[in-house]
Amino acid sequence: MRVQRRIPVLAAAWLLVSALSVQAQTPVDPSGHWEGAITAPFGEVLVEIDLARSATGELTGTFSQPKQNLRGFPLANVVVDGRAISFQIKPSGGGGGAFHGILIADGKSMSGDFTAPIGTAPFNLTRTGEARIEAAPRNAPIAKELEGTWAGTLSVGARDLRLLLRLANQPGGTATGVILDPDQGVEIPLGLTVNGATLTLNSTPLKGDFFVGTLNQAGTELVGTFTDGPLTAPLTFRRAAAQEARK
Repeated sequence: MRVQRRIPVLAAAWLLVSALSVQAQTPVDPSGHWEGAITAPFGEVLVEIDLARSATGELTGTFSQPKQNLRGFPLANVVVDGRAISFQIKPSGGGGGAFHGILIADGKSMSGDFTAPIGTAPFNLTRTGEARIEAAPRNAPIAKELEGTWAGTLSVGARDLRLLLRLANQPGGTATGVILDPDQGVEIPLGLTVNGATLTLNSTPLKGDFFVGTLNQAGTELVGTFTDGPLTAPLTFRRAAAQEARK
């Protein structure tokens, strides 16, 4: 009798474990607009995360911190494994850091830890609607002299930040521009304004117009100024060597 009673109990336990295992592996689509806070020792830091799938199905996202007027900064390494989710802010935006969390089964909230150079703090986010990721800017065609990859170094205090600027005309009669931090893997789409030999770069994550430069007569340098709020610094882009252009 003991054996007969034990078999159903073991079977029920096995079915329960199996069901929990399946539930744990059920993926949750994190696409949407998320709002919440990182609970740091000095108080709550309000943040917004937008996640969406590209045309190829790859997850992309942006980070915003409205109180700091930081909006639409691209996230890197967005990964979902079952209900586990992780994504990174590269150091060029918001000081850098990584989110590691768990999506609740109904897909309406996520929580976990945010790790930055100064330490680790818990975060909680709630999905409030559809993703608010801006489409890449549509720019008028640019002169062929501007097309290609340009390399520059921005010196801010004791730090030197390597940058790559990629400009190209597209078949549909538009032009695209992106600025990259090759050391951190950050890539930001750009708006382009051309007035004669003067090129202005702007982007929502970089708070509007952030670079104005002039193409020299030889077509080898864009000499200008980088601006970020009260900060201004000289910045010159030069035609990138073939090896550097591939990064």
